[in-house]
Amino acid sequence: MPTPWSPTGEESGVGRPSFVAEFGLWDERRIAAAERIAAELDDIDLVRVVFCDPHGLARSKTVPAEVFRTVLRNGMDFSAGPFLFDTGHAVAVDFLTDPGVGVDELRGAGDFVLVPDPCTFQVLPGTGTRTAWVQGDEYLRDGTPHPLSPRGVLRRVLAAYAERDLAPVVGLEVEWYLTRLLGGPPGNTGNGFGRQGAAPAVEAVNPGYQFNLDASYDSVAHIADPLALTLMSLGLPLRTMEHESGPGQLETTFAPMAALEAADAMLLLRTQIKRFCRSRGHHASFMTLPRLDAFDSSGWHLHQSVASTKTDANVFAAGEGPDTISPAGAAYVEGLLSRAREFCLLSVPTVNGYRRLAPEFTLSPTSVDWAYEDRSVMVRVLSGGSSTHAENRIGEPCANPYLTMAAQLHAGLAGMDAGIVAGPAAHRPAYPALPVSLGEALDAFRASDRATELLGAPLKTCLTKLKESELARFDAWCEAQRPPPGDVTEWEHREYFDAF
Repeated sequence: MPTPWSPTGEESGVGRPSFVAEFGLWDERRIAAAERIAAELDDIDLVRVVFCDPHGLARSKTVPAEVFRTVLRNGMDFSAGPFLFDTGHAVAVDFLTDPGVGVDELRGAGDFVLVPDPCTFQVLPGTGTRTAWVQGDEYLRDGTPHPLSPRGVLRRVLAAYAERDLAPVVGLEVEWYLTRLLGGPPGNTGNGFGRQGAAPAVEAVNPGYQFNLDASYDSVAHIADPLALTLMSLGLPLRTMEHESGPGQLETTFAPMAALEAADAMLLLRTQIKRFCRSRGHHASFMTLPRLDAFDSSGWHLHQSVASTKTDANVFAAGEGPDTISPAGAAYVEGLLSRAREFCLLSVPTVNGYRRLAPEFTLSPTSVDWAYEDRSVMVRVLSGGSSTHAENRIGEPCANPYLTMAAQLHAGLAGMDAGIVAGPAAHRPAYPALPVSLGEALDAFRASDRATELLGAPLKTCLTKLKESELARFDAWCEAQRPPPGDVTEWEHREYFDAF
């Protein structure tokens, strides 16, 4: 007989508070959602319990529905490994002695507790089993929020907005590649800790370079159309599926969402697109620039505005005319610009991502600037009354959604608090240039007190160690292989094309 869910947090027949109830982790909305889920679990076979690691990758365990009844009350133990390994699974944080991060529970790679967020519970379509998906929040074993949790960082930023009776609104616009799998070995040869095996063998699905051509979309419609229906069945507010420039390069956009929902949606989106395409003999990748012939770079543009929770009004709006933004909106943009260099690592976190921030990619940002309706700048402002918003074009598609959004929303709020209005191009101050490499971005991030303020010292230190390890392995490979300058390397393709 299943143990019933108790909103008081007591386990039937035991009387001992659950982890969730003992530490008061849920509000009334989440308690109500948990009650609904518990009542519906008889119709579910398996539940995939998920969290987002610092790299932006979904890590999960799959449990029977009856086991999930207990997980829903008590959380689930997870290994600290995703906080310790870099993108190539090399140990970047020494957990055998002192990890040097300021989190004692990392010593010995001890477990942390992942508590499902009932508001993210989804039934996954087309899996062959009745499988659900739920994202969670990381906690230390004493019930305190885990200092290395990316989702926790975004929660803290949103709490700062709430204190000011404000709420960010976010729209997702993400580019990615659809390729056709060719079969071949699984890529395990030569793989190991810090050594990624061969990337999947693929071929392009069309020649590309006919932007938005209907015939190009038609060549991928047998995948993209049913994928669109799948995304909508997951409750994602899909706006468009478009064919971009590169061979099989697609852009997927969504209607505005609350910020936490948007970050959760981005994680769900990437994992489900990859799953859906692989089940149909294709491979989807959110790597910025794969090492494939004639491929163009992919970006992630984050559309953002701020609403008053008292009036629901868009605080960026300043009339119906073109090229207008309120002083609060202009101050928000100033915040994005003034912190762009030191926060760049959080939106462009890979070696490969900096391939895009180059002059040859004409619609990618190369300097810290803004303008109305101009796709060549970093921050494009789209004006028009209640729909006025800023589009930050700096991000790469595989970036951690929680850290990307937290960094940009934090920067924008700091700008609003300071009240310094971003001036027009001819009068604004000269900002430091965008980093042109992961190493340069890492230096700016490492030296940033603002990054410490945003993330806390433990997460900043952990991210620094992870990226130092990734960069050191790349530099060592380049020293040994001497690749042609400017070319996407085999190392990058192996490191990112499959995982991301």
